[in-house]
Amino acid sequence: MDANGSILGSARCWRVAFGRRPNVPVGMRLHVVSENIAYRRTLCTMNEDSFGINGDQACGGMSRRLFPRATLASGATLLVGRAAKLFAAASPSDNSTFSIGGDLAVNRLGFGAMRLTGEGIWGWPPDRENALKVLRRAVELGANLIDTADAYGPETDELLIAEALYPYPKGVVIATKGGNTRPGPNQWVPDGRPEYLKQCVDKSLKRLKLERIDLYQLHRVDPKVPMEDSLGALKEAQSAGKIRHIGLSEVSPEQVERARKTVPIVTVQNRYNVTDRKWDNTLAYCEKKRIGFMPWAPVGGTRGMTSAALEKVAKDHGLTIYQLGLAWLLHRSPIMLPIPGTSSLAHLEENMAARKIQLTAEEWKTIDALAGQA
Repeated sequence: MDANGSILGSARCWRVAFGRRPNVPVGMRLHVVSENIAYRRTLCTMNEDSFGINGDQACGGMSRRLFPRATLASGATLLVGRAAKLFAAASPSDNSTFSIGGDLAVNRLGFGAMRLTGEGIWGWPPDRENALKVLRRAVELGANLIDTADAYGPETDELLIAEALYPYPKGVVIATKGGNTRPGPNQWVPDGRPEYLKQCVDKSLKRLKLERIDLYQLHRVDPKVPMEDSLGALKEAQSAGKIRHIGLSEVSPEQVERARKTVPIVTVQNRYNVTDRKWDNTLAYCEKKRIGFMPWAPVGGTRGMTSAALEKVAKDHGLTIYQLGLAWLLHRSPIMLPIPGTSSLAHLEENMAARKIQLTAEEWKTIDALAGQA
């Protein structure tokens, strides 16, 4: 490697330029510019998002949110340093999809829309047009599971989704939630009263312009209301054709088991990422029952992800720790449905590229061991 970061090849060397061909919905393409010149990695510096969770600087002053704006065509290989990473196109046989409830096939890497609202998950975003662009681009990149909640905004997140995506492209699944009220910015108060949840379902249907919500999740179990009463209201809505499937959020295995005595549960959404594995027991339960597991804060949320060992592994592979974290989640379990969120188009491109990262069994073994120590 020379002083400018070029990797010199003895026979054929390539220069790689990154960019997106217009009207190509599957993301960035790799363009070979010329032969017989030094290979250089051209990186584009990403703007940090307003939440400031991914903006730490890595070695040499380089932002951790540097991303090679490229995904390779099926079967192509990108060599970074000594590690070979295959960014192959997804195929039906590579566990890239999951069937929610047995009849809703989605790509396993979805999109969480919470961060498209204003500061404190409150009100409209400062740049509404950008929020709409992010939603549309997420779908173009293959995120057909879009997660939201009536509490995000509140209400504005669902309205943005309908504004950006309605009429919804075929195969797009909108998952929303109810049962959490918002007295103010960054404030969350559970409300699982049956009468309130019935109103929540009706209002979400109207805001999202849907006749039926594919996946409706109880946002939080209200300690003041028996779970059976809350889920009973959702079961009524399901029987009335307003809800297709029901999920839970932030629950233990015992709570999921209890809930399943009232209504079938097809997904669980708990906080989980490579450095925060508090809910390993719930994930294990979901694996046994083939219940989809939707980790929120999959790249750390406002806490970020801090692990010097994982940072080094990511850097050695030419990745950010966030890309590595998302790839690890997809590797961790076939029922895992990460829903990373961002208000930045640049970060969206970076996140979605993680689904095509493939490492060797030995590399994953090393990362799994480090994840257990994080």
